Amino acid sequence: MDHPVFLPYASANGVPQESKLATYMNRQNTSTPVVTNNLSQTFSKISIESPVSTKKVTPQSPEFVPGARVIASSTSASPNFFNSYTGLAGTAAGPGFSRLIDSPHSTSASPHVTPQSSPPPLAINNCSPIPHSVIEKPIGTVAVAYQENVGGTTYFYPTSSENSHTPNDTLNSISTNSSLSSAYQVYPGTPSHVNTIKLRGTNSSFFVSEDTRLDILGRNALTLAQSDPEHFPDLPQDVDNYHELCPLEPIPNNPLHKAHLGYQASMYKATNIKTGVRYCLRRIHGFRLQNTKCMTYVDQWKKLVHSNIVQLKEVFTTKAFGDNSMVFVYDFHPGSETLLSKHFSPDQLNGYSDPFATDPTAPRPYSHQKNNILRHQQSNKLPESLIWNYIIQLTSALRIIHSAGLACRSLDPTKIIITSGNRLRLSCLGVMDVIMNDTSASANPTAMIQHYQQEDLSALGKLVLALACKSTMAVQRENISTAIDVVTRTYTSDLRNLIMYLVALQSRRSVTDLMPMIGARFYTQLDNVQSRTDVLENEVSKEMENGRLFRLMVKLGTINERPEFNMDGTWSETGDRYMLKLFRDYVFHQVTEDGRPWLDMSHVVQCLNKLDTGVPEKVCLMSR
Repeated sequence: MDHPVFLPYASANGVPQESKLATYMNRQNTSTPVVTNNLSQTFSKISIESPVSTKKVTPQSPEFVPGARVIASSTSASPNFFNSYTGLAGTAAGPGFSRLIDSPHSTSASPHVTPQSSPPPLAINNCSPIPHSVIEKPIGTVAVAYQENVGGTTYFYPTSSENSHTPNDTLNSISTNSSLSSAYQVYPGTPSHVNTIKLRGTNSSFFVSEDTRLDILGRNALTLAQSDPEHFPDLPQDVDNYHELCPLEPIPNNPLHKAHLGYQASMYKATNIKTGVRYCLRRIHGFRLQNTKCMTYVDQWKKLVHSNIVQLKEVFTTKAFGDNSMVFVYDFHPGSETLLSKHFSPDQLNGYSDPFATDPTAPRPYSHQKNNILRHQQSNKLPESLIWNYIIQLTSALRIIHSAGLACRSLDPTKIIITSGNRLRLSCLGVMDVIMNDTSASANPTAMIQHYQQEDLSALGKLVLALACKSTMAVQRENISTAIDVVTRTYTSDLRNLIMYLVALQSRRSVTDLMPMIGARFYTQLDNVQSRTDVLENEVSKEMENGRLFRLMVKLGTINERPEFNMDGTWSETGDRYMLKLFRDYVFHQVTEDGRPWLDMSHVVQCLNKLDTGVPEKVCLMSR
């Protein structure tokens, strides 16, 4: 007599014989040779709540087979979306969605379960979304399930006895290292320590703040900007390994305009042909390199990396501009402006105009210059904290330069750039070493390094004095004493002492001697930097969640309504792919009670988060 397990399966509501699912199940039954004893033992271990495993769909069996996964809740006639897409629940598991769920002990066909309603949310990991763990129950008898075909869709229902479990089962399935989550996402919102930071403008809870977004968009637009060939017809198509040249400042047409020791200079943004990275090219017009001894300094500058220094990448000569030019390649920082253009007015006369003067550009009397310094400083005084912020950054850059045996030699407001967050960077480094090495070949540059470093400290003192007075006239020899008096009446004695130390002609000065003068203000600067880091990390955490949902939408869009796959024109309209199509309508095609389209961003975000984390929630999907 035949073994009981080989009796033909008879169900009142069976799978239609013309169904592809029946063909798949019959193929599985006939193609799996089993031994009677082993098969009996296997069936005795099978239950609907057995642990699940996943396997990829093969081209021979592309149809959807529900998995053996049981979630405790009341039965329902709606399909359970979670049971069909366990492979979809963890996006990090793999790129595909077509996964079949079966029991590790299954033989011919996977046990089938019914759609379930939503239980309390299960445990998810604190670090990343993971599929919920399966509730383990004692192994019992063979599960009995029945199925029903409605409009071409097959629904599977378990018996009522298999559909109940105690709350302790849910608690046992929660790891001690996990916690309950009701938001189905891993973004907890703005941390409390970031909320205490006073930020400018309104802050978004789920998206990057408008100030940060506009700043980044502006810099990206400048990075991608292209020059107009009609306005710049003389620009070459490429210079050495760089192309797409775009002027960063007006090209001086006046030959009397000298930027570096009698040489005309201009700056361009260019793209590296090999890497596609944008760089800043500083061209020295009409310069012919007489010897290559200066390349030793160029190699030293290329190795110098610091947060307050624009790094030098390479130096080369070219005739692409129609003359002998020397080109210095630096890192490109879009959206930066010079210290001169940010803090110093182009009209140092502060609007003064003498109606009786025949030459408005003639020098003013000393009394007028003194009064002008006082008026301009009082009306546009910089906060002392900002000046100390600049001092800390400038001394930090000078310390690393001097310790490398080099000298800046270009510490003036036109060679210092400012980016967002009052970030200073020294630019045009190494230019003077190349030019001076050529024009004064008889001198020994190595012996002059100490002298150049002392000049850097003097230039730093004059720069701080000009910032405190908000006037470049303050550093003129006849105005220094007046400017010092202005600083004494306006700022603290520490700032005055630092300026006096740098401006005074002492035999030996060092940048390390400025640290005691800076004192505890260094900790204030460090606190500001760390607070800004906290804010930026919070902004990045928001975009991390947005990127996760974007990757999920890309996977959904790749499958939904795909015209053809594996020589099957109806691939996207059958099986679990059709369920994804209906889910897409459920998420994005919401309407109001009167049938008008309704865009609910919270609904979209919540549904995608639940899908990504694998929430066993019942949803009502409407077929077309």
